[in-house]
Amino acid sequence: MTIPSRCLRPLLGALLLSLVLNSAVDGSEIALPRAHRLLVLTDVENEPDDTQSLVRLMLYSNVIDLQGLVATTSVHMKDRPSPQSIRRVIDAYDRVRDNLLLHETGFPEAAALQALVKVGAGSYGMQAVGPDQVSEGAAWIIRLLDEPDDRPLWVTAWGGPNTLAQALYQLRATRSEAELKRLVAKLRVYTISDQDDSGPWIRQNFPDLFYIVSPGGYGAATWTGIMHVEPGFDNTNISNRWLAEHIQQGHGPLGAIYPDVAYGMEGDTPSFLALIPNGLSVPEHPEWGGWGGRYELAIPALATMDPTGFTGGVPVDPETRPIWTNAVDEVVPPVAGEYGRARRAGEKAVTSFRATIWRWREDFQADFAARLDWTIRPRAEANHPPVPVLAHPEAVTVKSGQRFVLDAAGSTDPDGDNLSFWWFHYPEAGTYRGKIALQGAENIWRIGFVAPKVAQPETAHFILRLTDKGTPALTRYKRVIVTIVPE
Repeated sequence: MTIPSRCLRPLLGALLLSLVLNSAVDGSEIALPRAHRLLVLTDVENEPDDTQSLVRLMLYSNVIDLQGLVATTSVHMKDRPSPQSIRRVIDAYDRVRDNLLLHETGFPEAAALQALVKVGAGSYGMQAVGPDQVSEGAAWIIRLLDEPDDRPLWVTAWGGPNTLAQALYQLRATRSEAELKRLVAKLRVYTISDQDDSGPWIRQNFPDLFYIVSPGGYGAATWTGIMHVEPGFDNTNISNRWLAEHIQQGHGPLGAIYPDVAYGMEGDTPSFLALIPNGLSVPEHPEWGGWGGRYELAIPALATMDPTGFTGGVPVDPETRPIWTNAVDEVVPPVAGEYGRARRAGEKAVTSFRATIWRWREDFQADFAARLDWTIRPRAEANHPPVPVLAHPEAVTVKSGQRFVLDAAGSTDPDGDNLSFWWFHYPEAGTYRGKIALQGAENIWRIGFVAPKVAQPETAHFILRLTDKGTPALTRYKRVIVTIVPE
């Protein structure tokens, strides 16, 4: 009997998790995370950025378990789903898959991806939600939720989410209350703002649903951090010149179909960046931060939602329950030194919700460029990410006033590249919001801290950013969560 490749991936993921959990946590084992299940709702052809995000997504299809690619409508394209445009990107992927497999395993066959292309509702917003309106895309969401897979199903909406709304409407009409609750608990939703009126309906009618969104005007949206030009800093890696050189031209069929920017670069990409296993992102904890941004569970004040800003015409109403929404980071990017210390703490700070994505942009843009290199180069002529290894567990408990040491001396690089280390305390990710200073230079593999005084147990997150010196330079991370208890 032949098992379809799409069915094999969850089984392999479960096997890998079992192996990891039964391995000694001594720094010698590399944890192999289970791939996250992802279904994408896209109003592709509304503007070029959906196609841009699809190109990037194909390059991570070996580490994200793609389970649906659904063409939808939105306020910007109310009646014209375009599945053929998704298929065009998959066709380009098919032409480079063999070369990608020289660099990493697990890239699915193009035929398996084509089988995931579905069509959602063909009309706008809540007009498409109700009795007897189950589209192919809505039926597919229900089928995926019914599968005996204990992993959450991530649904990202790059346009309007009315296909998801119809699936939830149908489930509520046909399932018991207990079964509906169980299935809703399996969903993780990230929408790129509200691009039709079904998003607010979903949040109001399913108050327990895990939902990440920046409601309101696009000017108040965390996802804009991927394209935001930050004054006073180097924004080269989102420039049209950089995209032409590192993505579009001379990088094979996928690069060749990556369109020029029209309104903004890859506004939909933040919805899946957190699902890429890089040692930093923990999607179940949006408050911890990662490539896809950082979010807090709260009811945002209407005044903070840019209610009079651009939404394409979608009304902006007050939220009725807590959602995962905008959080603010203070970021002080390190700077390179021409002489002496190779890297040191910078002096310019950026404090904003956009910074929760912007702070990682150098790393995920380089990663994207490297993966496009994989589509055209042999393994020996491309760069591959380093492997950070800790000499201690990723969770540590210390007492107030106690000195503790973080050590990543065992880190390696598959290409034999030299490695650069950078440690920092991420105050916003933990419960202890004061700043904890490092003892000595931040750019060495072994550093010390002294735990601050606390009146009750507090958590502090420390991040190792490990970067090789290949071209482009690639970065992976380790997050150490330190629980500080009173003396």
